[in-house]
Amino acid sequence: MRTRKGAARTKAKRRLFKRAKGFRGGRRNLIRTVKETIIRSDVFAYRDRRTRKRDFRRLWITRINAAVRQRGLRYSEFICGLGKAGIGLNRKMLSEMAIHDPNAFDAIVEQVKESLAV
Repeated sequence: MRTRKGAARTKAKRRLFKRAKGFRGGRRNLIRTVKETIIRSDVFAYRDRRTRKRDFRRLWITRINAAVRQRGLRYSEFICGLGKAGIGLNRKMLSEMAIHDPNAFDAIVEQVKESLAV
């Protein structure tokens, strides 16, 4: 007697349909469409995990640039001065400081200006 897939196929389908929960129309009801949609969504998820990192870095740079220009510097000068001053803060922390702790950010900008003047 030949073997049939039976329970294994049902389990596989259930797993796919579970992942397709919340999709519209045939994208959640039809097995072939579900498979295509899930592959596509995985591709988007993989791509956008990397895109998110880029987007956040751009946001931090924009915030730092705005804060630094209010204090009389440009972003590129500021980053150069950070290196010369030996300050090892990353862009995320600098951006948060610029928003939530302007006094500390002012102190950093002063240190950068001193290191650029020398």
